[in-house]
Amino acid sequence: QVQLVESGGGSVQPGGSLRLSCAASGSTFAAMGWYRQAPGKQRELVAVATNGGNTNYADSVKGRFTISRDNAKNTVDLQMNSLKSEDTAVYYCNARPRFTMVSYWGQGTQVTVSS
Repeated sequence: QVQLVESGGGSVQPGGSLRLSCAASGSTFAAMGWYRQAPGKQRELVAVATNGGNTNYADSVKGRFTISRDNAKNTVDLQMNSLKSEDTAVYYCNARPRFTMVSYWGQGTQVTVSS
């Protein structure tokens, strides 16, 4: 059974930094990443990393966020720097096991950027 456990998040002032971590179990994963959903908006991709080392970022976070993945530990982290108020959202870890098109979600963690 696939399980995703997230940690990190919280409240920070604009310009600050936060780090999110996600530990996955129950499979080996082709892709692991982070999505976010702000109030009244659709869930959107933030960043994703494949087991081959490729990464992809939303344009809005390029240069500010960095995704890192440890394939051996099945973990994926998101380092968020230079945070803006528009980064405020619930952030969800997502993982897709190898050889499937089914993906799994974490429970979500709140990130609030406010002065």
